[in-house]
Amino acid sequence: MNRVRQLSAAGLLGIVMIFELAAFALLSLRDESFDYKALIFAGGLIVVLLLQYIIILWISKYADRFIVVIANLLAGIGMIVQYRLSYEVAFKQLVWFGIGIVAMIVCVLLMRAPKFFKTMDIPLMALSIAMLGVLLVIGTENGGAKNWIKLGGISVQPSEFVKVALVFVMANHFTKVKRTWDWLPLAIFAIIVAGLLVAERDLGAALLICGTYLIMFYTATGKVGTTLVGLGAGAAGAVASYYMFDHVKARVAIWLNPWATYSTSGYQIAQGLMAIASGGLWGLGLTKGLPKSIPAYNTDYIFAVICEEFGIVFGIAVIALYLVFIIRGALIALNARSRYLMLVAFGCTVLITLQSFIIIAGVIKLIPLTGITMPFVSYGGSSMIACMMLLGILEGVSIQNGEMLQDAMYEACEENA
Repeated sequence: MNRVRQLSAAGLLGIVMIFELAAFALLSLRDESFDYKALIFAGGLIVVLLLQYIIILWISKYADRFIVVIANLLAGIGMIVQYRLSYEVAFKQLVWFGIGIVAMIVCVLLMRAPKFFKTMDIPLMALSIAMLGVLLVIGTENGGAKNWIKLGGISVQPSEFVKVALVFVMANHFTKVKRTWDWLPLAIFAIIVAGLLVAERDLGAALLICGTYLIMFYTATGKVGTTLVGLGAGAAGAVASYYMFDHVKARVAIWLNPWATYSTSGYQIAQGLMAIASGGLWGLGLTKGLPKSIPAYNTDYIFAVICEEFGIVFGIAVIALYLVFIIRGALIALNARSRYLMLVAFGCTVLITLQSFIIIAGVIKLIPLTGITMPFVSYGGSSMIACMMLLGILEGVSIQNGEMLQDAMYEACEENA
């Protein structure tokens, strides 16, 4: 059975590489002159994908290969769109993807000793609060939120790494929860983190972290009443943010009726909706759309660009890829051999789930738009590395599951011998 899984995953990876090569071949012919750099870029991307897959196989036969291939396909779709928009941006994204793979492998290896993270609660909490606190002093504003730090020529978004730290902190605390007040320190920490994010006007990250905390709290404790109280407190905070921040009022207003302010604040949402509609079911074709007419076309609104050029059917397929990723992550959590590993895997899955929903729902006008990235697809180094770290953690738990099951089978065989 494991051999069949290997062949199936390898076959899927082969399809992904053919898709990437075909797309970049089309991009190489889009102008009157042949763009050889598109094929070089495709070759580099395929080499990176192969190396990653081989390394994962070498680390352990129990790694979930399908979840890696799905993440690679999402990242590949993102880089096709990025290259279509700008070679320089696509090259940067490929570099960030390579760094993200290194971070993923490090996380896989670190998860071989999960006890290490159980001793890192206080350092991770202190570091998270410190990183977000520094933003209030030296942070750079972008899109109304003061959530970036410039280090030399590189911009870093600390909230992306705070959410990874939060997974381990929550899993450890909820593993030890026995009495009502046992979860209070974690609740206070989550409130401080959310408060700092709100103060920095990074409401998308605040929503993501609060949502993840509440879902994990309910999963770990089963306390419906307390969860509803937390949900009510979050709703009250959202209402307070509406009255506190002008840009939140503006986003709600343009969400309700973007056409009323089409030439000003409603332009982004209206243009994104028109791009999706103009693509129709099957899309205008790669390079045939007008993606640069959409503000934030390679970050927040990349899903609209995908639907315009590849079609709504392809957009639904991308959503399906996220669903498969989420299901695989949930299965890894359900098969975990300990409560701690289950909560770690579940936390990673919830983060990817909520982040995907929040940004895609914002683009299609289901909810007010918040400035977060589309996992694995949007341009951004911090986001790519953080998502790859979450993938590495899931793979680490998958490997632990397989190795623990193997040990249990060996013990059972020895007892029956």
